[in-house]
This record gives sequence, C-alpha cells and structure tokens, in this order.
Amino acid sequence: MGSNLEEFLRPLYMDAAKAHALSRELYETFRQLSAHSLNQFLPTPISESILRPTEGKEKGRYLAIDIGGTNLRVGFIELLGNEQGANAVLVNGVGGGGELSQPESPPNLRRVLEREWPISDVLKIENADSLFKWIGKCIAEVVRQGCEEFGLPRDRELPMGVTFSFPMVQETLADATLMAMGKGFAITSRLDLGTHLINGYERSKGPDLPPIKITAILNDAVATLVSFIYQSKEDSCRKAAMGLICGTGSNATIPLRKSTLHKNKQPGKVKVLDDDSTDDMKIAVNTEWSINGTAPALRKFGLISEWDAKLDAQGEAPGFQPLEYMTAGRYLGELGRLMLLDYLERYLHIPADSVPPQLLTRFGLTTTFLSHFRPPNVVSLREKLEAEFPQSTARGAFRWTEDMAAVLYGIAKAIEVRAAGIIAAATVGLLACAGDIPFRVPASEVADVGAAAKGAERRPKVDLIVGYTGGCIVHFQDYLADCQNLLDAIIRAEFGDDAPVRVVLSPCHDGGITGAGVLCGSSQAKSRDVITRV
Repeated sequence: MGSNLEEFLRPLYMDAAKAHALSRELYETFRQLSAHSLNQFLPTPISESILRPTEGKEKGRYLAIDIGGTNLRVGFIELLGNEQGANAVLVNGVGGGGELSQPESPPNLRRVLEREWPISDVLKIENADSLFKWIGKCIAEVVRQGCEEFGLPRDRELPMGVTFSFPMVQETLADATLMAMGKGFAITSRLDLGTHLINGYERSKGPDLPPIKITAILNDAVATLVSFIYQSKEDSCRKAAMGLICGTGSNATIPLRKSTLHKNKQPGKVKVLDDDSTDDMKIAVNTEWSINGTAPALRKFGLISEWDAKLDAQGEAPGFQPLEYMTAGRYLGELGRLMLLDYLERYLHIPADSVPPQLLTRFGLTTTFLSHFRPPNVVSLREKLEAEFPQSTARGAFRWTEDMAAVLYGIAKAIEVRAAGIIAAATVGLLACAGDIPFRVPASEVADVGAAAKGAERRPKVDLIVGYTGGCIVHFQDYLADCQNLLDAIIRAEFGDDAPVRVVLSPCHDGGITGAGVLCGSSQAKSRDVITRV
C-alpha cells in the first residue's frame, strides 16, 4: 500500500523548494492583478495612517456587525485606547516559551451585548429584501439592548461599522456596491450595501429606537488587519503587516501603494488623518486572492490535480475560486471524499456503488471529520470511519479496514500540507508586493550580486506579523504549524540564515466584528476625505 499511496498522492506533493518557487511566482501574479484585474485587489478607501495611527488609539463605544458566509454577528465594541495596553503578540497562539500564553496586559477593546445568528440556507437563496430585512431585525434587537443598557439617546444617529465577507467595490469608506457573493448566496446583482442595511433596519426598529448611520464598510480580511493592528504592539522590529482569513473561505488584506492599483479601481475618496501625506499613500487592499487570477501560478507548478478539477466542475461557479478549493474549509472535506473514492476504485478495485451511500453524496465527508481524522486517537481510525460511514449501510459486501483508514489519513495530510504550502507562498508573495520582504534579485538580472545582497542585509531585522483567523487553519490536521514551518523555510531559502525578516503567524480571532468597531471609531477621529480620482 505504501508505494501505491505515495504514487497516488504525488499530484498534491508540496515541499519547501516548491513553496519558495511558488512564492516568487505569486509575487509576480499579485503585481499583475493589482495593476490590471478589476475583480481582485480591491481597495478599501482608508489610508495606512488610519490603520496605523501615530497619535494613540481611538476610544469609544461603537455598534458593529459582521455578515459572514454562515453567521451574522451584531454587538457593541468598546475601544479603550492606550490606557490598558495592548495584547502581546503570540506566535501561532503560544508565547515564546512554547506554552499557551495569556496577553501580558489586559486587552484594549471589549465586545459587549454581542449576539450571533446562523444565516439559513433559505435566507441565502431568497431575494435581497428578505435577507436584509432579517439582518435589520437582528440589528434592532441589539440596539434595543444597547439603549436599555447604556442609555443611548434615541433621537441621535448611532454610528455603525460593517464587515461584509464578500467582494465589493467602494468609492468611499461608507458605501459599497456588492459583487457576486458566492458561498451559497443567490444574490448576484450589484446592490448598494449601505442602503439595503439601513432600509432593513428602518423596517424593523420601531419609533423608539435611534436611526443608524453607516460610517465604515470593510471586507472581513480588511477587518482582521484593522483589529490586529489596533491590538498589536508595534516598534521598529515588529510590524502588524497583514490580515489572513483561512476558514470557510480564504482571503488576505495588506496595505499597498495607490500607484500599484489599476486607475479604475482607485476609490474616489480615501479616508486619511488630517496631517497625512497623500503622495502615493498606502491603501488597505482586499486581495480576493482566491479568485481565478491565481490559477495560472498554481497550474505552472502542477498543483491543480484531476480531483481539484472535478471538485471545481461540480461547484456552483466552475473556475471561480481555484485557490479556495485547495486551501479552505468549505471544500477540503469534499476533496478528500473524491480522492478516497478514486483510490478505493483504482487500487483496491472497490466500485463506488458498493461503499456506504453517504460517501457518494457531495460534501458527504465533512471537512470537520477530515480535520480530526488522525493518529493517535482513543478510537482507532477504522472505528471512526465505521461510526461516520457505517458499513452496514452499504449495498453489497463492504468492510472498512485499517489500510483504508491509513489511506484516508494519508489523503488528509497531503491535502493539508499542500494547502499550508500554498498559503505560505501566497503570504510571502503578498508581503513582497507591499515592499515588506525585499526579494533578492536573481544573479541573471544584476551585475553585482554582492551589492544586492548587502542592500538586503542593511535593513534592520523585522518580524512581520500576520494576523490570522479561521477554523480551517487552526483545526485541519497540522495546518497552522506546517504553514509556519513553510514560511520559515521560504524565507531561509530566499535569504539564508541571516534573513532581514521573519514572517510570524499570530491569532486574531473575531477580527470581523472587532475590526468593524475599530474602523467605525478611527474613521471619525481627526480624519478627512481626500479625492484621489476624478
């Protein structure tokens, strides 16, 4: 079985050398997408000065909502400024000594009166009015609690920040036009998000509740970065550089120079601090890196297998998000199911129609099950398979074996390592686009290689902290640890042992709702709108 399984899994093979080469390819890909694509690398109209203020942290209490692919959250975010300090940066959720670490000082924000609702499949497939009326009703419930708990004035507009986990186009920070949503949502028309949210709330609130005013709209990856920067301690050797989502879907955000963006994507107005220089300012960019622009780089390294192609072809929008199919929780279980069926038939000569019927159903093998399918376990892997897919339900003679269980674990691990390598490579490529990682110039492109190397070495060594969130990177096999190991390996391959940077993954969970609250506050503090496009 060993050699057969190794041969079978070869299309998913990932190692440090491939991840390093892919990082350089994705660097070039991302530069092209930023400059030319109109549906990827979408700017949020805030400058880096708003993200990373120099005059202290904002204070106040702000209403915030987070509209995700599966859940809606509504609550109030209390920003405490610098008074109580900020969280220590954790490396992969642990402190420097390897033990689970608590923040060295109290957090500088609090979430209060927060409530969460699942977004039902019925709401996803209904029209926009039904969806936003329901969202408005949920907002009204929390606002009513806020009025009672905090004594909020009922005749004054309540500022609200909005995180929306789907692609959108923004001319200003307070407005957004929706693009195709995906993730099971039927809404595809270009809707004005702010208008629909306010209308939904007005239809539900009653005369005793205050009106709301949307002051900031941002994508979930942007929100993660906003929240992460607010809670981080930064200095000359440590920078909160990027926000990463790796849960149901996969996405990232990073500040990029305005000049790197296609002129038609540049927002009409960008929110900046009063005294901010606007010469080629950096703007927060929602990369939407999983959309099809990344497919050529993945194909170049043979990373799109026949199973990926089959999964894609059977999806709601074939060709739409190839990177997401290979890295995110919505799809990895289904990829494992397709691969397991193929192995059983190709190598064990077990026809598909003889296995337990749940395995013949799309998404019948869940990502959650595959995430935790690993040795050692109190219950043997074969018994876990039997409990999840009872052999008694099979149409013919069928029996789970230890070898089959070992095959499925091998599949799960191969899926995870490839995903970790792709995310690590994409992270390094994106940080290079932002100028945070000084890729060495190949010898063929410079006359004095030594001078190029010395130029990189003169930079002070910096930890580039990537704030991550999402159940997939946290729980799927060894995803988080392998991603960090591959990040280290890419940097070592690029620079040797004396690298000018280290890329460090650090948790920033619940950044969707906290980021909406942070930006709601910081966008109103000593800021102005600068016209960037006429």
